[in-house]
Amino acid sequence: MLQTERPTEALVRGERWQLLPEKALFWPAQGMLLLADLHLGKVAHFRKAGMAVPPAAADENYARLEQLMQRLPVTRLVLLGDLFHSDANADWLRFEAWCERYPQVSIELVKGNHDILPTGLYRHSGLVVHETALRVGPFLLTHIPPEHLPAGVYCLAGHIHPAVRLRGQGATLQLPCFHFGSVQGLLPAFGSFTGTALVRPKSGDQVFVIAEQRVIQVA
Repeated sequence: MLQTERPTEALVRGERWQLLPEKALFWPAQGMLLLADLHLGKVAHFRKAGMAVPPAAADENYARLEQLMQRLPVTRLVLLGDLFHSDANADWLRFEAWCERYPQVSIELVKGNHDILPTGLYRHSGLVVHETALRVGPFLLTHIPPEHLPAGVYCLAGHIHPAVRLRGQGATLQLPCFHFGSVQGLLPAFGSFTGTALVRPKSGDQVFVIAEQRVIQVA
């Protein structure tokens, strides 16, 4: 189990967010657990296409999610898009069964570009669906970062699968990260079978990498 007795915190617009090595963010003041880009069903989708993907990759997603739900006082689970990677398959039934275990938690989906299932199917599973974004005070929670934001609004998004490169001792590592700029923050991809994309932090940005079951601030 990942050790997070003393979670790393980011302070953004006066709010303290806990950054977790499971690649999720917990917002204590809201009782809200946020994660992005689960891409459930992706393993089954690629295995069906003949790719040698270990089925345990799907189990690992649920193991981390379960750890978070058991450890934290979650009242809202907000999924910032790309919950499900493909058309409905057996993995969707597994997710529905998982949701039924938490009737006391509001499970909410901000739809992403991969969320192509009928909206009725999401709602049948008990999900609250936000078609493009969810507003919480001055924060806009969305999947794809918008090009323009209203004055005073801070966006928290997924989609990018952010990572940075760290160099040292003759080696270069590309590590998933949380990236908080002046008007926009990015969450790492939660799904275990996902890639990463390099981001270029600006001066003053906060960057936290995930390495060896720890969250470490590097900028």
